[in-house]
Amino acid sequence: MPGTLRFAISIPQFVADGAFDPVGLRTYLARATVLGFDSAWTVEQVLGATPVLGPIETMTYAAACSEDLRLGCAVLVTPLYSPVHLAKSLSTLDQLSRGRVEVGVATGGRARPFAAFAVDPASLVSRFTEGLRLMKALWTETEVNFQGRFWQLEGAAMTPRPFQKPHPPIWFGANHPAALARAVAHGDGFFGAGSTATDRFAQQVPIVREALSAAGRDSAGFGFAKRVYIAVDDDADRARRRMAGALVGLYGDVGRHLEPAAVAGDVADCIEGVQQVADAGAELILFTPFFDEPEQMERLAAEVVPNISRSS
Repeated sequence: MPGTLRFAISIPQFVADGAFDPVGLRTYLARATVLGFDSAWTVEQVLGATPVLGPIETMTYAAACSEDLRLGCAVLVTPLYSPVHLAKSLSTLDQLSRGRVEVGVATGGRARPFAAFAVDPASLVSRFTEGLRLMKALWTETEVNFQGRFWQLEGAAMTPRPFQKPHPPIWFGANHPAALARAVAHGDGFFGAGSTATDRFAQQVPIVREALSAAGRDSAGFGFAKRVYIAVDDDADRARRRMAGALVGLYGDVGRHLEPAAVAGDVADCIEGVQQVADAGAELILFTPFFDEPEQMERLAAEVVPNISRSS
């Protein structure tokens, strides 16, 4: 994951009932490859009024539409899953895509309808870490003997294991210092949220780097990424208005407070905002436009990306 500055693009998932356009998505992914994007990413939202396609199913479709793009989800709220089923789904997708899967994980916080998933929020973090340990065991061990608090396996095996060895890269979505520490202990990278302002991300990166050093891990083997909600328009005010509306549409009233985390405006505004993300330490920048996705992708590739330099 780490290395030169890379750029990724979101896969359009906000699709109303009956409105999915298979040809449009195939064309979008093919164009993303031509434009030089490193990877294409999904989001997860199981419940909610906003129509959102499922991330793993969308990634699977995308894998069949492309041969070079890496495919990820930022992030899967893994405590809401059976780790055995999730490990199987991701392992299968990694095989089908010939090793192009990136896995983003997070606890998801406590403001979720846990009763709908038969999950006790009091055990959220321990369930998260145990589930991740179990998935890694299923991905790497010939015979799994696992005695955990939530899950137990004896003499179990899962084949085929992931195409990537030992397993796909695991990115942690995190905000709290304890969650950042878990990223270092269990993950391969840290993925800053789109709802996190750049200055906050800039504070988090050195915390993670210090934790890596304390753990004796080489930071060169650990990735830093940031999702960027973005809108580029020759009319800067229109870009900001549309972004503001999109954030409220996605997050409700909370979205009104997230505008500072987004990058919206004319080309110069967007170059400045994205460069700040790179300067904060991002090695992978995931562009997430909320509207006119094909046009936004073209403009980002032609007018913004060529003007962004890697932070020294």
